[in-house]
Amino acid sequence: MSAPAPARQIEFRNTTLGATLALVQAVEPAALADDMHKMLGGMPDFFNGESLILDFSAVVQWPERIDWPGLQSLMRRYRLQPIGVCSLPDGLAADAQRAGLAVMDSAILRDRPAEPARAPAPPQPQAVAPAAAPAAAPPVAPTGAATMYLDRNLRSGQQFYARGADLVVIGSVSPGAEIIADGSIHCYGPLRGRAIAGAQGDHGARILATNFGPELVSIAGVYRTFEGGIPATFAGKPAQVRLTGTEHTLTIESLQLD
Repeated sequence: MSAPAPARQIEFRNTTLGATLALVQAVEPAALADDMHKMLGGMPDFFNGESLILDFSAVVQWPERIDWPGLQSLMRRYRLQPIGVCSLPDGLAADAQRAGLAVMDSAILRDRPAEPARAPAPPQPQAVAPAAAPAAAPPVAPTGAATMYLDRNLRSGQQFYARGADLVVIGSVSPGAEIIADGSIHCYGPLRGRAIAGAQGDHGARILATNFGPELVSIAGVYRTFEGGIPATFAGKPAQVRLTGTEHTLTIESLQLD
């Protein structure tokens, strides 16, 4: 039985604040650099100048000081622009401010979805006269996973994120564009940019394209890039990407649509 994969030291998430959120479990630049290299395939231009907020809520052990210049340099290496931090102890938060980073705890709390309201307690049953049993109601089909539709072409430098949903793209994804979904991705036009499915860790997510030719594909953090070109078996043809086996190997397969 294989050992479980070690937890990631950093995970990237989208927010409604117009910035990317990096949830970190370590503060040492060297530890984060190793994880980022594995996650992003060593691509120094994986991001496109997005603003970044560093979320330290998952850190267990705190050092006396944090190498802020080292962290900022590491993020800029991947074309991220650190603008703020949250969930830091007071002393370290003050150091972050001196390094030019805003403390954004209140903004992050507003961005997080509110806890769903509890359903009201059912009324207490009252004694009633016996009645004929009602006819059985027809079974109700379970509600399926949410789906978002992108009914246009996505140009270079643009990004579209289907939060908590599958994504259906009825158009093309140009080189330099990026589509992200917490579920699966279905692309009915040429897929030439970056496709990231299972963004919150769904290993069962898939990427399906009728015209396969991406720069990068990822499912639940397992990445593959195509600097050397798309294999001829799949280039420009219908294909799907999924994780297989207990090791979650990224696999590309031809799709037979006729």
